[in-house]
Parts: sequence; C-alpha cells; structure tokens
Amino acid sequence: MIPARYAATRFPAKLMQVLGDKTVIRHTYDNTVATKLFDEVMVVTDSKIIFDEVTAHGGKAKMSIKEHESGSDRIAEAIADMDVDIVVNVQGDEPFVQKEPLEKLLKVFDDPTVQVASLMQVLKEEQLIADPNYVKVAVDKNMNSLMFSRSPIPYHRDKNISPVYYEHVGVYAFRKQALLSFTGWPMTPLESAEKIECLRYLENGIALKMVVTEYMGVEIDTPEDLEKAALLLKEFYH
Repeated sequence: MIPARYAATRFPAKLMQVLGDKTVIRHTYDNTVATKLFDEVMVVTDSKIIFDEVTAHGGKAKMSIKEHESGSDRIAEAIADMDVDIVVNVQGDEPFVQKEPLEKLLKVFDDPTVQVASLMQVLKEEQLIADPNYVKVAVDKNMNSLMFSRSPIPYHRDKNISPVYYEHVGVYAFRKQALLSFTGWPMTPLESAEKIECLRYLENGIALKMVVTEYMGVEIDTPEDLEKAALLLKEFYH
C-alpha cells in the first residue's frame, strides 16, 4: 500500500512533480510493482488528482473515506475489510523503490513474534545526523527499535568511540492486526512531541524489528531533494 497525500507542508504537491518522464508517485508505484513481491499494489489517497494520475496509467488506487493523521491510519482504513496477512507501507515520496530491501523486510516475518518491521540505513554525514528532517533510530543488539528521534541518538558524549547512527527509512511492514490496533490507540506523548508516528507502537509496548538496507535513494521532501533525485535517475534505471 502506498499512502499518498496531495498537500505536503514542506513541499506541496510533491508527489505530482515530474521526475524524468513521469511523476514521483508513478515512479514509486511502478517500481513497487516491478519488485514482483506483492499480490497487490495500491495507492491510497485523499486526492482525486493523484487517484486519476495512477489509474489513468493503468495503476490501482483507492480514495480514502475519512481524513487521516498518518499514512498508517490511511492504510488501515483501506485494508480493514481485505483478506491480507502482511501489509507493506511504501511511502509515496520514495521513487527509488528496490526489490532487495523489501525482500529482507518481508523475511523477518518468518518469526511469528514480529508484529511490525521497518528499514533503516547508516547515516555518516554530520550535517544529516544533526538535521531534524532525518529521523534517527536506536536499536538493541537484536535489532529491535529502542527509540526514534529527530535529535541525534545516541548523544556523542564519549569522543573516544564512534557510534553508528541509523536513519529511519519510512518503509514499514505490519501484520494486519498490529496495524488495526495502532489506529485504535490515541496519539501518544512522544509521538506528539516528535511527530514520528511509529513511536505510538513503542509507547504501546510493540518494538519494531529494524532491517538495515544499503541505500534507498532519495526521499522527496523538498525541492532540493527533487533535484538530487533527478541526478540519481539515470543511474537507477541503468
């Protein structure tokens, strides 16, 4: 499922921006389908413009009935009556979707105790580690999430060691019931403070199993990201 809002605070209509020869949302949809990992791929949106863009080019899309705070809420409404086991949330602004990270993400559900899983990648640039637009995640030795934050975590107090910083990549996989439970819980204090929706799972006692991915390309959050993505495009498709 690909949640897709038309209005974005930092970059309005970002999913309808043209990247190469098609829009950002179509790159995301087409590349998710191309992984051949899923029985069904669908865009869930509040926008007739995005709905028409996807369906006019042969894709599947569904209009949300209610207003939603988060992509997870939007997806939960869409899958409530569907016969599904594992649901993957690929963000609409992730045009460089690749098969290998999603395959690794699905693999962790071989463990029946895993309820929710997500991707992360190593952050090395100090500027990005300090940037609140890059959500950081700290994990335990079993790769379960301990905390998500827009602040650098861990705090680098001991300069004799070099901590590893992970960026949370906004691709999630859920068992259906875990996702439906999420939407029934009220917004939690840390989630409200940080504006990071997956903290609601942690605050209700469900850790996310984190999977390290090498590289997920560029997430389109700003006009500058779109420029970076344009440079990556030729490399990605060859």
